[in-house]
Amino acid sequence: MELSTWLAFFAASWAISISPGAGAVAAMSAGLNHGFRRGYITTIGLVLGIWTQILLVGVGLGAVVAASSTAFLVIKWAGVAYLVWLGIQQWRAPAVPLAAKADEAVPASVRTQIFKAWVINALNPKGTVFLLAVVPQFLDLAQPLAPQYLIIAATLAFTDLVVMGCYTALAAKVLRALHSESHLRTMNRVFGGLFVAAGPLLALFKRTT
Repeated sequence: MELSTWLAFFAASWAISISPGAGAVAAMSAGLNHGFRRGYITTIGLVLGIWTQILLVGVGLGAVVAASSTAFLVIKWAGVAYLVWLGIQQWRAPAVPLAAKADEAVPASVRTQIFKAWVINALNPKGTVFLLAVVPQFLDLAQPLAPQYLIIAATLAFTDLVVMGCYTALAAKVLRALHSESHLRTMNRVFGGLFVAAGPLLALFKRTT
């Protein structure tokens, strides 16, 4: 990949990562619930989800999702249902201060935390179609594609690790000071509501023709 092409994609990848979406909500929710150190693990799952999307696009499955209304609808509604489920779980979460959560004897499974974040980005046909529209613009079809996809995957991973880390830190830093049960309950419901709202927004996304 030419340096000028990579620099253009590097700039675009920041916009992709910073743009608000379910991933940003997940990162902030993790910061709220676990603090920065543990909450940042969620970003690993989000990056793995992005890599899954790039793999789908790279092997051509993304084109199937873009072209097949059935495949698109199945993945879309699975993603909608998952986001709504996450929102309900967050809404109903107990109002426990972060400091207390950090001292719990049996913390949530790291594997489960990563898996939940992976599903958020992996089951997102909007992301697949978006990558189908953006990534080809930066590919040189006269050169081997695999190295170019690896560069794209690494670049998106870097920007997401930074941006989602900032979202996680912001939530952990600002919200860690909250100890009032009513404030904590409100925060849980705000993030729960954001997840639930992200579901219908994803449902409104239509397959491009």
